[in-house]
Order: sequence, then C-alpha cells, then structure tokens
Amino acid sequence: MSTPRWTGLPVEERAAERRAMLVDAAFELLGSEGDAATTVRAVCQRARLNPRYFYESFADRDQLLVAVYDHLVLLLGTELLEQIQQAGGDPEAVSRAGVETVCRWVAADPRRAKVLYSEALGNEALARRRMESMRSVSDFIGTWALQHHGPPPAGERIGAVATSIIVGGMSELLTAWLDGRIDVGLDQLIDDAVALFLALGRSAEQIAAERSTPS
Repeated sequence: MSTPRWTGLPVEERAAERRAMLVDAAFELLGSEGDAATTVRAVCQRARLNPRYFYESFADRDQLLVAVYDHLVLLLGTELLEQIQQAGGDPEAVSRAGVETVCRWVAADPRRAKVLYSEALGNEALARRRMESMRSVSDFIGTWALQHHGPPPAGERIGAVATSIIVGGMSELLTAWLDGRIDVGLDQLIDDAVALFLALGRSAEQIAAERSTPS
C-alpha cells in the first residue's frame, strides 16, 4: 500500500481522492455483501488503502455508510430533478418522469436498491438517514404541488397524507419488485405505479374539495 500516486497532488486533493475511493469500495461491499461484511478493514482492503487513511476522512464506520447513502441520494436526486424539470408542469408527465427515473435508476444496478432500501433498514445510522431523505422527498413534492396548484384549503392536510403514502409506497414497491414478490416487467411496474399514484392524487384533491365545500 505504497502511495507514489499521491506525489505532487495538493493535500486536499489527495484526501478527497482517497475519500472517494473508500466510498466506492464501501458501496461495492454494502451493495453486494451487506452491512456485516462492510467492515473498516474490508473497505480499506477493497480500496487498497492503508487503514490510517480511513480515519483521515471518517470518524467511524457508520459515518462512511451514511456517506455512501448520501452519495447515491445525490446521484439519484440530480437525475430526478433534471427529468422532472424537463417534464414541465403537467402532473401526469411529472409523475411519470419521477416514477420512471427512480425505477430505471434502481433497476440498472440492484446494489443501489440494496443500499437505499434493504441495508438502510438494518443499520441505525442508515435508518435515520433514510427517514431524513424520505422527509426531504415529501417536502419537495409538497413544494412542487404548492407552486403548481396553489395552497390547499385552509387546514386541509390530506395532500400531505397522500404524499407520505406515495413516498413510503415507492420504497416498498421497489423492494418487493426486486425481491421478486411482484412478478411484472419493469415497464408494467412503471405504468401501474404512475396510474395508482395519479389516482391517489386525484382522490386527495377531490376529498379536499368536498371538505372545503359548505354543507
């Protein structure tokens, strides 16, 4: 584990490159062999780095695992935002862009789903980060709806309930599909999810309207 490759690089660039190598190695282990196999020693061996470099970037293993999770969320979020912006303001187009982007991105590399969904349930640090990410997605959907449809009737919160169902349901849907518990092709999965999410959104709007109408 000699380090001639770092010769001539500024200290900050050396540290950043080593950190990226550790994150990549941890992703490979966590996404293929799971949480128990993703030890500090195994990650350093996979990255071909001396263990002392681990503590240059991370205080402990949990901090590394969260960094892996955050890296995937950033990659997916960047792709998702781009596709949603291209879809414009039409709710059906936006829903399809969102569902299709997430489904195809996860299906392209099952390790991504393992880190974002399966392994995130069994590790306390990842579980906390998963909940934070889900809340952020819910907030994003709520903000988008507010910008494109205006505020809901005073005191009406059913839209927030629907959003929570969609965000949590998407996670469970992909986990079940990748596990083989839902036996449909990817295209059918996307079509079904879009149809159901749109139906839920329409139902939420109808209920909100009915509640706000004086009897």
